[in-house]
Amino acid sequence: MADCQPERAGRFQQQRGPSRPRPNLGRRNGNGSTPAPGVVFRAPAENRTHRKVSSVRFSSTREMLAAGAQPATPGAGVLPNSEFGLKIGARLRVTGPRSKIRTLPAHDRIDAARVQAHNRAINMAKGNNQKTANGSALDFEAQLWAAADKMRGHMDASEYKHVCLGLIFLKYISDAFEEKREQLLFGFSDPKSEWFIKDEPQRAEAAENRDEYLAANVFWLPPEARWHTIKARAKSPEIGKVIDDAMGAIERENPTLKGVLPRDYARPSLDKVRLGGLVDIISNIGFNESAAKSKDVLGRVYEYFLGKFASAEGKGGGEFYTPQCVVQVLVAMLEPYKGRVFDPCCGSGGMFVSSEKFVEEHGGRVGDIAVYGQESNYTTWKLARMNLAIRGIDANLGPRNADSFRQDLHPDLKADFILANPPFNMSDWGGENLRQDVRWKFGMPPVNNANYAWIQHFIHHLSPMGVAGFVMANGSMSTQTSNEGEIRKALIEADLVDCMVALPGQLFFTTPIPVCLWFLARDKKNSKRRDRRGETLFIDARKMGVLIDRIHRELTTEEIGKISGCYHAWKSKDANPAYADEPGFCKSVKSEEIQTHDYVLTPGRYVGAEDIEDDGEPFSEKLKRLTATLEEQFEESAKLEKLIRQNLSTLAYVE
Repeated sequence: MADCQPERAGRFQQQRGPSRPRPNLGRRNGNGSTPAPGVVFRAPAENRTHRKVSSVRFSSTREMLAAGAQPATPGAGVLPNSEFGLKIGARLRVTGPRSKIRTLPAHDRIDAARVQAHNRAINMAKGNNQKTANGSALDFEAQLWAAADKMRGHMDASEYKHVCLGLIFLKYISDAFEEKREQLLFGFSDPKSEWFIKDEPQRAEAAENRDEYLAANVFWLPPEARWHTIKARAKSPEIGKVIDDAMGAIERENPTLKGVLPRDYARPSLDKVRLGGLVDIISNIGFNESAAKSKDVLGRVYEYFLGKFASAEGKGGGEFYTPQCVVQVLVAMLEPYKGRVFDPCCGSGGMFVSSEKFVEEHGGRVGDIAVYGQESNYTTWKLARMNLAIRGIDANLGPRNADSFRQDLHPDLKADFILANPPFNMSDWGGENLRQDVRWKFGMPPVNNANYAWIQHFIHHLSPMGVAGFVMANGSMSTQTSNEGEIRKALIEADLVDCMVALPGQLFFTTPIPVCLWFLARDKKNSKRRDRRGETLFIDARKMGVLIDRIHRELTTEEIGKISGCYHAWKSKDANPAYADEPGFCKSVKSEEIQTHDYVLTPGRYVGAEDIEDDGEPFSEKLKRLTATLEEQFEESAKLEKLIRQNLSTLAYVE
């Protein structure tokens, strides 16, 4: 990433002569993974009966072996003109039972064999099972959190998160470094390779060449910063200093990380026994399958821990974390396939992570979106940079943290997609010093509430075809105070409001009250969609969601699909099934009708009540039956009251 990627370096040239072709060791694939050397492999002899040959790809030699593959006889099936007698990312022939391996299409990025191999290796490394339904946390994530939380002791969650997440980040970049180092050693060890190095010490020295790692976008780590060094000192009283030295060495060798990593593990207030225990816990996670697998697994752990820390911090946690289900609704509705994505209050970067996931899951290329962000809180800005670096996301978060209102780091940016969760009802935003700002084209926002300042800031940064989706407090849909009603009226008359979604309560750690989602569109006559000028879609999702604990709720995958599917059907020229108003859930409303409601945008005003299914019982009979039931309950209540008074009388509590 522009802020968190290693600097590119020239290709490493052996002294044997620059004219020789350089081996492509570990170049990145289009999907961001680092392909392993491709060799022809055969299944064990006992599996060769009734076999079916398939063409598959693996990310690492370890993954191949986990799948039960074995090297073929020397020279068998080696691709012509290949270096080391192999070729990076080459197709491998794997044989095995029909039930496990099947022929893949040409775009075989992931196949049954690879998934089985990965799952088998992960399960062996962790000693437990995985769950992947609905994007929920894997078992090992929850177990890891429980173990790590025990190490917290009496430390405040807001302080402990930097201790924990910093170590997870360090473990990740160390695993990625070791994966690249294994690839280099594998190449230098092949006698058939033009780059073969016979002397083992020289081979090890060549594998330490810094340029090889920088050229592959892998952070270079000196020996003192590698995880095995830290793990070996976990029980030492000096473990805090060891980690601080490692963080300092990483920042020194990788200037793009300067000032990002936490470096206060040696402070006296941090219990070194607990810190060493946390190092051991993180060491036991089987991240070292391959750089690509490590990135995915560790990214999910990082994301899971962010959510747990946000929950532990309560209101303060909302400063850096937006619940995943809310982010997924925004991404599913905006569909940021290609273009510039911007979040001017990006927190820990969750919007960007979900956008990249969406692109990958729908067959797009991650490089098709350019990510821009800004964050005012320094520690949260550092969390975001680490989070995006772990994910391998190329992002421009600015050279420092800064306030979006008073110091816009992207003043000329016109984004195709804006996704944001700004602070709710922020009163101290410096509005008194920004009264003549160019962004307030639809009205002057009040100095004691930044909601409509944020909305106009988003609009200011939208491209002519841009769309925005963001979270707002419910009051923003109906407030008439301090010129906010006039600003909302101007937005509606400018035909910018595309869709409004009312969400259920208890989704956020910051507040139990319901919030809403705004969706704005610069051009409702977009040729790719139907002409929606003069229309706004209202969706009431307040009855959705399931409780995940006593005080928190989340939207299910099906509910997210229903909300986003409704929006896309409404926008589509030829949706199948076609969009239709659903009482109690959604309604397409003309601007004239919104005007009759004083420009209030609360979905409940428009969608009406849900249709109640007729049970076939005549009203007169139902009333008679219910009245009789009520009389019986009154009689039973009177009996219970009399009995209670008698019992209290015997205890002399009632005269």
